[in-house]
Amino acid sequence: AGFRARARAKGLAAATLDRALATARFLPDVLEKDRAQFQFRRTLEDYIAIAASPERLRAGRAKLRRHARLLERIEARYGVEKEVVAAIWGMESSFGARRGETPVISALATLGWKSRRAAFFEGQLIAALKIVAAGDIAPEKMTGSWAGAMGHTQFIPTTYLAHAVDFTGDGRRDIWSDDPSDALASTANYLARSGWQTGAPWGLEVRLPKGHDALATRSIAQWRTRGVRPAAGGVLPDHGPATLILPNGAGGPAFLLFHNYKVLRAYNDSMKYALAVGHLSDRLAGGGPLVGRFGPDAQGLTLAERREIQKRLMRRGFDVGGADGVIGDKTTAAIRAFEAAQGLPVTGIASKALLQALRR
Repeated sequence: AGFRARARAKGLAAATLDRALATARFLPDVLEKDRAQFQFRRTLEDYIAIAASPERLRAGRAKLRRHARLLERIEARYGVEKEVVAAIWGMESSFGARRGETPVISALATLGWKSRRAAFFEGQLIAALKIVAAGDIAPEKMTGSWAGAMGHTQFIPTTYLAHAVDFTGDGRRDIWSDDPSDALASTANYLARSGWQTGAPWGLEVRLPKGHDALATRSIAQWRTRGVRPAAGGVLPDHGPATLILPNGAGGPAFLLFHNYKVLRAYNDSMKYALAVGHLSDRLAGGGPLVGRFGPDAQGLTLAERREIQKRLMRRGFDVGGADGVIGDKTTAAIRAFEAAQGLPVTGIASKALLQALRR
């Protein structure tokens, strides 16, 4: 009763609430996912490896070809490069392959009733109900992630209300359809409204001379004078003041970040996410892999060695979910199964010893 009163006060009609909430149900698995979401933290190297994996690059290039006219029209209208829009599409839903099948209203009602961020999720639920009231989608067809992110580029309801567009002109802002037109245009609209600068890079990987100022912001002329050079060669482009970061310390890749990096952070306020999307967009535009290397992980394994472990497990019939070098749940389970089958101590840890055992 309390929620209905608050929803009515936000302008929602009783008929909308009756219709949309009639089939809503409690989803205990959503609460479990909410509690568990901070337990697994990916490294920047993991993010980059997943973002620009060979499989994702192949899929992304195929999508760019298939939807070339659509993406060119979106770029012409909003001024956001097609590779950037495609990179977000790839990161958010693997180019539409994983849009989420959880009933969003049920998920948000569950989280709004009992979660660590109940007030936030109640706000998202009210926004979702406003989407239903606007006639964009029927409540039973509003699906997404367990946390209420929806469609090809995983808009939360408040983001949808602020930035979704009807690019097809059919009268609905349909980000859920198999046709990605509205979703991709909405993403470009979001970036454009956040200040995207057409024709400017998000940033670039650089080589540093000895003795440098990390986390400093300077003009490109000053960076050139200090001996900073693009990692891929050539001369630093001038797109305004740029900030130097070394996200993994002195031994890892270094980046100069321009204004458009801040716009990517407006879309998702995560350094790892923004760098991964930026790098994927560069790869889709024909750029090469990072030149700088991330050091070995806590077990002393490089990315190439972690990929080798996954490939060798796959050859032995274990499901690792793909050889991207990221040790997630599937790889951990496969390691445990291999260790048990070999009579080894069951650790589930990707290690030098495991690699040696797999090579035998």
